[in-house]
Amino acid sequence: MFELFGLGIDVGSTTIKIVAINSQFEMIWHHLEPTQPQVGPQVKRIIKLAHDHFNVKNTPPLIATGYGRRLVQDADQHVTEITCHAKGIFREFHQKGTLIDIGGQDSKVIAIDSDGKVIDFVMNDKCAAGTGRFLENTARRLGVDIAEMGAKALSTSDESPISSTCTVFAESEIVSLIANGVALGAIVRGLHRSLVQRIVSMARLVGLTAPIMLSGGVVLNPAVCEMIAEETAEEVHLPQFPQLMGAYGAALLTT
Repeated sequence: MFELFGLGIDVGSTTIKIVAINSQFEMIWHHLEPTQPQVGPQVKRIIKLAHDHFNVKNTPPLIATGYGRRLVQDADQHVTEITCHAKGIFREFHQKGTLIDIGGQDSKVIAIDSDGKVIDFVMNDKCAAGTGRFLENTARRLGVDIAEMGAKALSTSDESPISSTCTVFAESEIVSLIANGVALGAIVRGLHRSLVQRIVSMARLVGLTAPIMLSGGVVLNPAVCEMIAEETAEEVHLPQFPQLMGAYGAALLTT
């Protein structure tokens, strides 16, 4: 059995992630599941799951992050996502650069220095455009499985521009494109381009410093990664578990 040193939990709008680390700060266990309406009881169950997995006798330190971090009553500390994502990604890559985190309902761009400290950041949490929800809503409108959106976007070189940066207006634009016989692949590719261009515009506000490091569930979409590289003309680095960087960073802060 691995030694449990600390726990980090990231209570996000779409998923809850928990990570355990050992005394060498290595990720030794993790769990992820969709966020339920009753977050409080769900969080308690997930923490107990971790304790039971390691058969703990003494409660290990626990730090909570994410939009629902204040709902984690058993946490020793509640820390912002900005700090935790920067901590996790710096531990993964050990270098300064620009972190782009794209989640279900918000997106963040964080400038990180050579010591892993946050220099500056910009966050979009007021509009669905530039977040995973943008792709989810448009996938539903197109009748495409969200898991297939990236592959569909990369299946063609044709690209139909989506000028609307608002999800509601983008859906209306999609209806018009379909009515005019535009191919599905070209529409999907255009949607990805629209999302990525919005994210990169945010990134330019804090200054793009190579490399571009990615986190969040949306970056598991291969088209998003490829287009970020294209739009920034920089190499992108994808961690092994992009969805867990916030929880991992929280766990690291227990040290």
